Amino acid sequence: MSKEPANIKENYSENNNAEPEKRLNFIEQIIEDDLQTGKFGGRVHTRFPPEPNGYLHIGHAKSICLNSGLATRYNGNFNVRFDDTNPTKEDTEYVESIIEDVQWLTGRMFDHIYYASDYFEQFYAYAVDLIKKGKAYVCDLTPDEIRTTRGTPTIPGEESPYRNRSIEENLDLFARMRSGEFPDGQKTLRAKIDMASPNFNLRDPIMYRIVHAEHHRTGNRWCIYPMYDWAHGLEDSIERITHSICTLEFEHHRPLYDWFIDQLGIYHPQQIEFARLALNYTVMSKRKLLQLVKENYVNGWDDPRMPTICGLRRRGYTPEAIREFCRRIGIAKFNSTIDFVQLENSLRDDLNKRAQRRMAVLRPLKVVIDNYPAERTEWLDAVNNPENEADGTRRVPFSHVIYIEQDDFLEDAPKKYYRLAPGKEVRLRYAYYITCTSFVKDAAGNVTEVHCNYDPATRGGSSPDGRKVQGTIHWVSAEHAVDAEMRLYDRLFTKETPDDPQDSADFKTYLNPQSLEVLNGCKLEPALKDAAASERFQFERTGYFALDSRDSSVEHIVFNRAVSLRDSWAKQQGK
Repeated sequence: MSKEPANIKENYSENNNAEPEKRLNFIEQIIEDDLQTGKFGGRVHTRFPPEPNGYLHIGHAKSICLNSGLATRYNGNFNVRFDDTNPTKEDTEYVESIIEDVQWLTGRMFDHIYYASDYFEQFYAYAVDLIKKGKAYVCDLTPDEIRTTRGTPTIPGEESPYRNRSIEENLDLFARMRSGEFPDGQKTLRAKIDMASPNFNLRDPIMYRIVHAEHHRTGNRWCIYPMYDWAHGLEDSIERITHSICTLEFEHHRPLYDWFIDQLGIYHPQQIEFARLALNYTVMSKRKLLQLVKENYVNGWDDPRMPTICGLRRRGYTPEAIREFCRRIGIAKFNSTIDFVQLENSLRDDLNKRAQRRMAVLRPLKVVIDNYPAERTEWLDAVNNPENEADGTRRVPFSHVIYIEQDDFLEDAPKKYYRLAPGKEVRLRYAYYITCTSFVKDAAGNVTEVHCNYDPATRGGSSPDGRKVQGTIHWVSAEHAVDAEMRLYDRLFTKETPDDPQDSADFKTYLNPQSLEVLNGCKLEPALKDAAASERFQFERTGYFALDSRDSSVEHIVFNRAVSLRDSWAKQQGK
């Protein structure tokens, strides 16, 4: 294995006059070295092997992008393989969601999906081979007894009293285990390695356990199921994976991965470990995410506050933004926590280039333009995206009554307030200059209506006499406005590390009560009436939004805020 570069994240040339020169991360360097030496016959074949016991989250996205990206870069192959070896926790719902997420994130369509359950018969044959070689045995110790006899880091484990059964007896018992003769937990098949090994994973690990449960693919054909450490390397070997890329917690499992393959004398992939993604203000544990779903703290796995890929997609994230985020954070050998704002910035940068601009008023305040004819409607030109001239313009209606944001008007405005106030002139985006002449309040003292005059000579938003106004606000024609519901999402937790193992408090203690704000009666420009779920928009001065893929309909339009125009969280938290 090649020596890891001093800086294992992406680096660029220090010569400011030169083109950026991308340095290889340590995994790419290993692959480059293998290609030069002809290891694996010059092939690169990676895989993503999720267990179908939950929905994928942003942490999985890093592994997906890494493995898929390496296959693309080196003109290799990429498998999606389900490690479906635990029938009590797995479901076809999870399988279908994972396939959809991986296809969406990578842009790949898969002709074949792989499953560990496809290899159960081969796994069994390999186990019989190890028994015949005296390298595996059937053990009658209970799970608790196995744990208590494993020893400690300084004390060797105790050998099982069943460790020296004859090969013939082990073959007979293992066959009877398969036939369903024994109840759950009564027997296991264990590898015979070294109970004194300093690596606990080599202290006669369990290879098979008895589980009488229906499997989502194989039904009741099996009642013994392989453990992950036994199945993992065999799956890679059968599929002829070249580089088996895992997260760092599997580093101490690699000797066991190698031991099984070497004892069987089969094709040997190379396991490589990298640091998993840790993101602040969220949790990545499937168990904890499932708890949030089942206890109704969120509205399902695809709740836009969830760090799941389907939740991010529903919120308005694009696959390009997530791939760019994974590229920016790089591949390292050391664990670290990434700031959530880096994920948000990747989305802002992506949508700033591609999202068309629209006007939407989230908290409407009625404005009557008294000197504008009540029966008149004008259609004005509005730029779709100033970052991309090819997106052209659209037509927006202007009329006698419009809506503006409530916080774009103040009755008693300070000196440096540049929006609408009594006697103050502002620019309406793409339209005219208007000046506030009066306003109306309700019995509670709230401003309910503002009256203005407009300057007909300022059509398009500029004055022929050269006078300048410092404030520009967005608006929507009342006559043509489309009603909508807006969902403003924020971070799900108030604490950076809600599941800190050093914190005795329940992680749900830190759920953010302001993680969702629902606004009804919002007003949209008419071009948004026919928006598609795949489109993303920048609502001017408000944020980036996407149509809600689950709840929005023709009768009730719902938009989700994917991200604000700038990071407002740090300011809210006083940072």
